[in-house]
Amino acid sequence: MLKIRVSRLYSQPVESLEVEVVERKGLGHPDSLCDHAAEAASVSLSKYYQEMFGGILHHNVDKALLVGGRAKVEFGGGEILEPITFILAGRATTEVATEEGLETIPAEEIAVKSVKEEFGRSLRFLDVEKHLVVKAILRPGSTDLRRIFEEGRRQAPLSNDTSLGVGFAPLTEMERIVLEGERYLNSKKFKEKLPEVGEDIKVMGLREKEKITLTVAAAIIAPLTPDKDHYVSVKEQIEAELSDLASTYTSKEIEVKVNVGDNYEKGIYYLTLTGTSAESGDDGQVGRGNRCNGLITPNRPMSMEATAGKNPYSHIGKIYNVLAGSLANRIVVEIDAVKEAYTYVLGQIGKRIDDPLVVSLQLVVDPAAPWNNIQNEAQEIAKEEVSKVTNITKQILERQALLF
Repeated sequence: MLKIRVSRLYSQPVESLEVEVVERKGLGHPDSLCDHAAEAASVSLSKYYQEMFGGILHHNVDKALLVGGRAKVEFGGGEILEPITFILAGRATTEVATEEGLETIPAEEIAVKSVKEEFGRSLRFLDVEKHLVVKAILRPGSTDLRRIFEEGRRQAPLSNDTSLGVGFAPLTEMERIVLEGERYLNSKKFKEKLPEVGEDIKVMGLREKEKITLTVAAAIIAPLTPDKDHYVSVKEQIEAELSDLASTYTSKEIEVKVNVGDNYEKGIYYLTLTGTSAESGDDGQVGRGNRCNGLITPNRPMSMEATAGKNPYSHIGKIYNVLAGSLANRIVVEIDAVKEAYTYVLGQIGKRIDDPLVVSLQLVVDPAAPWNNIQNEAQEIAKEEVSKVTNITKQILERQALLF
């Protein structure tokens, strides 16, 4: 029987705290590149397995390291001296017994191809054949995990790990500003307006009472930036655009600062050839970036699980984080009295994914609202969401689920 625990949380809503900090690492950040690439490899493997064998086979490609390259950059251009190296490690089904015999699966080749394609999609100015070296080392999983996976194909999927998924809702004003701010700066619309801005963008938000300070690191494309004056103009346009966007979400005072590490007197500018700091010594790793809701939120509970690259069929370190997020969102949307929802879904290895060990709902509510009604409504929402947990696999494969 599904165990759902609903508790009342007597805490101050984050929106009313004196200090709030929120971060988002953008599309071209080295850590984000690792997340996107590992996830692309998992999706490609999953679709290959489905097409060739009728279902997703065991794999986890959630360990990746990006070793930054070397570049010489100046206003107007430069050159790549050493390429970026991306190393993907994990487990994958590489052989399948069929009626015709043992069929070999080119898992590493599939992964390398998908990683290169993902880097090419993420970075407009990166030549994946010249500026990137990709290595994939994928070996079969342990016998016990493979057996759990195969057993799960005969019924509901069985959990591939003992893991916790965490979610919360709603987003605060600043969380929304940081999330949508990076998305806008990396949008097609913005790049058409200001192509000099690369994809490696990080937005750090600080709210102190009624003032919001956004500190932005934005890689500027050197070949499109002829001199200091042009560079400064680009920075000023970023500040203006982001300030305008933020003002649509809040009436608080807003200050935006871009590339505060610059030192014009010493000739220090954030210039790149490819749009990412990975070209020149900044390294990356899966799981060091955004959590499943796209943000890094020190004021909120977070799972340390890396969702990227985990198999979308039975790895609850991925699936339960998506589930927890959708559960929290539904609760605050459908129950007016709930001001904040914090959701925790814990599962055990080898158990059905639609039967977690516990679903914990911690709610900040209107003190005047009837608590019993809130409990009952929240429990019903949780039951419904857990019953549909296997639908998350399709959402992930169709890139409809937010993972980082």
